[in-house]
Amino acid sequence: MRAVVYSEAGKADVLRVVERPVPEPGPGEVRVRIVVSGVNPTDWKTRSGASRTPQPDVPESTPNQDGAGVVDALGAGVTSHAVGDRVWIYLAADGRPASGTAQEYTVIPARNAVPLPGIASFEVGASLGVPAMTAHRALTVAEDGPRRLGPGALAGSTVLVAGGAGAVGHAAIQLARWAGATVIATISSPAKAALATAAGAHHVVNYREGDPAAAIRAVAPDGVDLVVEVAPAVNLPLDLAVIRSRATIAIYATDGGAELTLAIGPNIVLNTRLQFLLLYTVGAGALQAAADDITAALEAGVLPVGEEHGLPLHRFDLADTAGAHEAVEAGAVGKVLIDVTTEPA
Repeated sequence: MRAVVYSEAGKADVLRVVERPVPEPGPGEVRVRIVVSGVNPTDWKTRSGASRTPQPDVPESTPNQDGAGVVDALGAGVTSHAVGDRVWIYLAADGRPASGTAQEYTVIPARNAVPLPGIASFEVGASLGVPAMTAHRALTVAEDGPRRLGPGALAGSTVLVAGGAGAVGHAAIQLARWAGATVIATISSPAKAALATAAGAHHVVNYREGDPAAAIRAVAPDGVDLVVEVAPAVNLPLDLAVIRSRATIAIYATDGGAELTLAIGPNIVLNTRLQFLLLYTVGAGALQAAADDITAALEAGVLPVGEEHGLPLHRFDLADTAGAHEAVEAGAVGKVLIDVTTEPA
């Protein structure tokens, strides 16, 4: 089989395509034939050595945590899957550097291969994983909010999604709207406003124009209940200007290692909660809840991809995995996907 590997951290040119034997699943594992692999910032950061996520010291790693494909073989004791099942994959390479999805077959724990409903394409499945599960976690950490998502779970709440044109922002908009929230997205250009609106945001606010806090307060005069935050070092003053008492700011990105300066007094008065989150350490229960709720959303027709749905797709061949990584690292707007094998007939 063809597999993309790298033996040392570095720029995308450390990635190379090699031939490797098709792996065999062990107890509790499934082998999946990858149709589409998804690329996220965490993938290039791990490859470059910028990520602080610990990985075992191994001679070769295969990148990419997310993907979608078809179960090809079962390990001993696996009863949750059958050969031929369509699945979406999350955290394939977490603690298993050889199991990334940038290869024709991968072996992963059965729990990391989630049923992909027939109405969802493989490109949708490969676009889930890190973005959708991060969005789910951000939407379920508020003190007064739900721990699970479904129709009505966020009814009466106002959610502010920072960076509504990104992959996590796209998923957060769609999941929050599905759960009944009023969704406001901040964006930086008319083009990104169009994407956030296509994703389902009820209101968009350009944070580079006018008085964005006043624009948000015009929609939510009592304040925002929950903020899904991609750039806390830059956006925190705006967030603090628009939240209500007991609101939560869910932070899922690092702003390149920037630091926050926080005024203590006003946040004590508001009972503000700053919730940091990273999928690698949220725990098995949170991951399972996200997988279950995201699959339910897929069955309801939520989380479509493509520019018409607010998430443009950028497609690469497996042989150009380096180009796919470079596109994500350069800040491609939308979702970068790698076509690995053909869809089954």
